[in-house]
Amino acid sequence: MNPATPAAFCLSLVILSLAGLALALMARRARLWCAGRPVPVEWARGLRALPKRYLVDVHHVVGRDPYAARMHALAAGGLLGGSGLALLALIPALGGARLYWALIALAFAGALAGGVMVGRRRYPARPARLSGGRFQILPLLLTFYAAGGFLVAFDAALGGALPALAWPALALAIAGGLGLVLQIDRGPMRHAFAGAAHLVVHPRPGRFEGERATALAPLDLDAPRLGVATPADFAFNRLVGFDACIQCGRCETACPAFAAGQPLNPKRLIQDLAAALQPNATNATYKGSPYPNARAVAGIGGPDLPLVGAGAMIHPDTLWSCTTCRACVEECPMMIEHVDAIIDLRRHQTLELGALPAKASPPLMELRYADEPGGRALAARTDFAAGLTLPLILATGRADVLLWLGEGAYELRYGRTLRALVTLLQMAGVDFAVLGPEERDCGDLARRLGDEATFQRLAAENIATLARYSFSRILTADPHALHALRNEYRAFGGAYEVIHHTAFLDGLLAGGRLTVGALHEARVTYHDPCYLGRYNGEIDAPRRLLDRLGLARLEMERAGKRSMCCGGGGGAPVSDIEGERRIPDIRMAQAAATGAGIVAVACPQCSAMLDGVTGERPEVHDIAELVLMAVEAGSAKAARKDAAGKDVAGKDAARKDAARPPEPVA
Repeated sequence: MNPATPAAFCLSLVILSLAGLALALMARRARLWCAGRPVPVEWARGLRALPKRYLVDVHHVVGRDPYAARMHALAAGGLLGGSGLALLALIPALGGARLYWALIALAFAGALAGGVMVGRRRYPARPARLSGGRFQILPLLLTFYAAGGFLVAFDAALGGALPALAWPALALAIAGGLGLVLQIDRGPMRHAFAGAAHLVVHPRPGRFEGERATALAPLDLDAPRLGVATPADFAFNRLVGFDACIQCGRCETACPAFAAGQPLNPKRLIQDLAAALQPNATNATYKGSPYPNARAVAGIGGPDLPLVGAGAMIHPDTLWSCTTCRACVEECPMMIEHVDAIIDLRRHQTLELGALPAKASPPLMELRYADEPGGRALAARTDFAAGLTLPLILATGRADVLLWLGEGAYELRYGRTLRALVTLLQMAGVDFAVLGPEERDCGDLARRLGDEATFQRLAAENIATLARYSFSRILTADPHALHALRNEYRAFGGAYEVIHHTAFLDGLLAGGRLTVGALHEARVTYHDPCYLGRYNGEIDAPRRLLDRLGLARLEMERAGKRSMCCGGGGGAPVSDIEGERRIPDIRMAQAAATGAGIVAVACPQCSAMLDGVTGERPEVHDIAELVLMAVEAGSAKAARKDAAGKDVAGKDAARKDAARPPEPVA
């Protein structure tokens, strides 16, 4: 069969030519990725999983913005569908069918609608989080290509009834299609190719299978270079991930450091990393939001040139501003691992160059020589429990529950939390014990500050200590310790069941081992710790526990896995990079906006950061403290009821005695 119309046949040939050019540009970019370190990748598994990863996992994140989801489905689906069907029209049996061209026209109509939606989002005013530059012409190119393809296909579906329209439409499609293809190497369309590749070779494939997959990968301490200094030091699939960024700015709006005016914008960081891969690289083409209060850098790079430093792409203060909260990762529709990249860069700064912020060096030195960042005696970790019975596992060799106290045990504020928790465990008759002077720091701070050597030593020594004792599970009120013990010690042979104190207390209440009285008069909002919610997926147990207490629970605008960080993670408090505002002040304002009188927390870092906010604000209480209040309220109520019952019984007995006839006198 002959093609429906000459213009339609030409459209198919044009798309074939554009596809060839696109493949050539993709290959040129892919050669740059080969500069990265080779790592094992399950190619077959990734290719098989690509449709599900793209259509389900990616769109699950994209769908948080319904407009963007519809826009993306129409633009991408219509573009791929219309182009692919038009290519197949080179098969005579298809190309000569008017109904087939009607189907192609329908696909291009969807792409046209998507292109219009892209334009509406950027014109007349572009939202601050979206990058400009070449991204501003993207709606025009999409619209030209889709409109031209639609008109040519529509004419073919009518049997060539509009020849005067078909040829100008073909020219429009050529202009738009060529413009789109030329954006593959360094423009916005690079994301489409790199994004698909990234989903195939993703460094954390477990994320697509329901795993939280948040543990940092161990560093080979015998490697010739520790950490990442140049783009070529990254694994090749990390470089693919940087190119997958579409500059949507979702990470930017979620980042607590960006909100506080510190010199970090995760979108800009990823773009700097992507740009640096190019020989004779410059950051001048970036047209999005800058780093707030940006420190001056040369803005030049290359595959084998340093990434960090005043003469490079990224200023060190940008790295040290990160709280490692993973809010950027949680919001990224392309599932880019920003935090992993930052930690890799920090590792080189710390282990190879010793280039830490001035205030971060002393805690690391203390960790290296005293196993505790404050340099305090390990035996003093239990001082918070003065007046309480705190069993040591050393005495018995075993316990059902090993209570890991954590770094916060030295602090007065967190000591109140631990006293409440210990009291509750004793009330419930839990068989528990602590390591006492044998408990070293878990190493979280060292690892987040890039000192992988100290972390690995602490992990090995803690694992050796734990191996001497018998216990069923580890209980902790510190999400940072929970994450290290549960997830990051596994790579070094330490596999434990680790439970957070909110989940454990929830179980005690559900099992009737603790009885609580309702705290009806209080309104509470819960702040999700990043290392409990985002890192470990535990968002329900703390809320169930608060609900059991009869509290009126109010949710902040940012809650659950999309909660905002308190500013206490990733070593940020000791790095202390200056910004315009304090992160905990921003978070406390969000809590106050709910009208709650209490902010419930479940992490020592969160307690310290939020309790340090000055001025009029809600009270800050760890959930364990609230549970103890409720248990004591329940006990007091029961005591009053019992006393009232005894009083009533006594009065009834007295009335009976008064009504009894006198005994006869002998």
